[in-house]
Amino acid sequence: MSATLFVAIGAGIAVLTGIGAGVGIGKATSSAVDAIARQPEAESKISKSLLLGCALAEATAIYGFVIALLIILFLK
Repeated sequence: MSATLFVAIGAGIAVLTGIGAGVGIGKATSSAVDAIARQPEAESKISKSLLLGCALAEATAIYGFVIALLIILFLK
C-alpha cells in the first residue's frame, strides 16, 4: 500500500466533520423554526442564538476541511 492511499484516507476522514456540522445546523434550524412558530415575539432572541450556534457548528466543518487540505498538501 502506498503512502498516497493513506493520505487520501486521512483527508477523507477529516472531511467527514462536514456531516456532523450539516446535521447539527439542520436540527438547530428546525428547532428554531418551531420555536418561532410557537412564540413569534421571541424571534430576535431565537435568531441570535441560532446564528451563533450555526457559526460554531460550521467552524468544525471548516477546521476539518483545513486539516484535509493540510494532509493532502504536506503529506505527499
